[in-house]
Amino acid sequence: MDKNKQDLEKFFQTYFEDASGQNVNTKLDLLAQLVDMFRPKMIDNAAPVSLNPLIELLKNNNTYRENFAQYIKEVLNEKIFHAVLSDAGIPKESDFLFEIKEKLFNKFLPRQPEENNLEYILNQIFYKSNDPDWIEEIDQSELRSLFTLLEFKPIHSSVEVDSPLSELLFACEVMTLRLCGNALETKVMKMVPEYNNLKSPFVAFQNDLSLIEKRILNDEKHYINPDDEEFKHLFVLLSQCQDYVNQAFKNSKKFGISIRVNQSLIRIRRQLIRLEVTLPLLTAANENDLRENTINLGKRLIKLNCHKNKIKTFFDEGTRLLSYEITEQTAKTGEHYITKNRTDYFKMLLTSIGGGLVVGLMCVSKILLSKWELSSFGEAFFYSMNYSIGFIILYLLGFTLATKQPAMTASTLISALDKGMKNGDSKPTKHKAFAKLFSEVFRSQIVAFMGNLIMAFPVAMLVVYLVDLNMDYNIPEAKWEELIKNLNPTKSLAVLHAAIAGVFLFLSGIIAGVIANRNKFNNIYSRIGKHPFLKKKFGKKFPLWLAQFIENKWAGIMSNFWFGVFMGSTASIGIFLGLNLDIRHIAFSSGNFALGMYGAGFTLSADMIIWSLIGIFSIGFMNFWVSFGLSIFLAFRTRRIPLSEFKAIALSVFTYFLNSPSVFVWPPKEEQEEEDIKTKLNE
Repeated sequence: MDKNKQDLEKFFQTYFEDASGQNVNTKLDLLAQLVDMFRPKMIDNAAPVSLNPLIELLKNNNTYRENFAQYIKEVLNEKIFHAVLSDAGIPKESDFLFEIKEKLFNKFLPRQPEENNLEYILNQIFYKSNDPDWIEEIDQSELRSLFTLLEFKPIHSSVEVDSPLSELLFACEVMTLRLCGNALETKVMKMVPEYNNLKSPFVAFQNDLSLIEKRILNDEKHYINPDDEEFKHLFVLLSQCQDYVNQAFKNSKKFGISIRVNQSLIRIRRQLIRLEVTLPLLTAANENDLRENTINLGKRLIKLNCHKNKIKTFFDEGTRLLSYEITEQTAKTGEHYITKNRTDYFKMLLTSIGGGLVVGLMCVSKILLSKWELSSFGEAFFYSMNYSIGFIILYLLGFTLATKQPAMTASTLISALDKGMKNGDSKPTKHKAFAKLFSEVFRSQIVAFMGNLIMAFPVAMLVVYLVDLNMDYNIPEAKWEELIKNLNPTKSLAVLHAAIAGVFLFLSGIIAGVIANRNKFNNIYSRIGKHPFLKKKFGKKFPLWLAQFIENKWAGIMSNFWFGVFMGSTASIGIFLGLNLDIRHIAFSSGNFALGMYGAGFTLSADMIIWSLIGIFSIGFMNFWVSFGLSIFLAFRTRRIPLSEFKAIALSVFTYFLNSPSVFVWPPKEEQEEEDIKTKLNE
């Protein structure tokens, strides 16, 4: 502290000792240097910054005080700042990606406005994102003392052009006009049909605020009492505006939502919050309030300017609702992948056997395509089409592909947990419900694995045998060594490639949710069902059938198409990048194992067989847990469920498993479902 005092004394002696002011200049580096003297090196666990050394120095040396006060006033004189209040931290565009790019660019290369703008000064002085943290910790009484010593005037002292109060009023006016414009956009109004025949609270707020501003400008005091009824009514209207936004977000479940509308609603909400904290600066009950308002305005401007390019907050807020709606759609789809009873269990087994049949055929067609002399692009295209067409056929026939469920069912699980939290269920109740649902998901996945494996293997084997029998051509003969090697986790990156496939499974689930949400928001189904040309050309029933088909199947079709593209193009992309990238899926691995055995003439060693089997189950394990883990994480995030819940539900699942391990692989009798298992858990 003594050294700081000496540095401070030396600083003022160098720049502010001359009473004539000839050594005092208005360069910002002086103020930046002074702020650096007080800025702590480490914010965390640091003691609050004290301005007492500066206050004492100014009290004891009138020359320093007068020259420094003159310097500060010259630096701040007629500096405009309305844009910091109305713009900083508030999305400017509905284009989410544009905003992200803009914030990234500004973060590393900050925008520098004209030098008559307060934002320029703040950029030069308070350029660290954590500056507001230590400034907020400064004792308010010290700021009051400094305010008095430097003879600052309250912001309400003048309403002249470029005065602080005129800047404050202009910022409020700009935000209000933008609010009305954003709230009255067609796509935003579509989200709140409940307000169609009601007077807009945004327009009412704009009118009332204009009246308040006129009163402030015409009153000689230039401020208004905080207990004024007209002023208090502004906050009633703000609350109504917030209800409007909340209703729009709530209606997203009914109408869907686009990223542009989501951005518009976020912009409206941010502006409402900004007005809510800014309007009190226009009020005062006494002289002390005038001083407090001025100090608080300065602190707020610093904070807004420092946080204007915070990407994490913007990204979280901008994607949370959209992610929620997407996972809601996948949660609805995921309900169909859960076997709650033995009827569902055997139905899942049959559909997964059908899936194994298609996969076995796809394995053979992939081997045939690999024999063509194709460029990397050609391989990527034909392999992708092989997978995509196969997956779409599998989906349309109602068959099941193992590991496709986790990305869907994870959202269903978290949706159930979220519902329990909202209903006020006790932790044991909601965690037990989650554990029960998880056991249903797990056994559904097990039976899907079984169905795919027991069918993909013999189908692939049978097809190549029939071809060999009738055409004397052993399809996998030249490829068997590569096929078997790719299954061996000790001789290939099979586990890593299985993890990549797990990521693609997760992404395919996201794509399904995105498309379902987009179609719902754009009212695609109604447009098709009521299309005049289709009705005239094909009759009234066909458009309705087509609309129903699109509603039920289109998201799944596109999800499977893109999953096929991901699966088919990964290896080619890896070649282009010089990386060993590929995909491994448990069902395809089973088919490839059959092809490898036949291609080798059934001469595989015991070691090869054992490692191939280990590889197949390792691949299945990675497929499941990567896609499931990513989906669980996303579902936790979108529903704002704390990660601390994860430990509790994991323990609940483990306890459930210890009490009833059989239900994780085999569905209990329906009468046991409600009685015996619950009795065990409650013991």
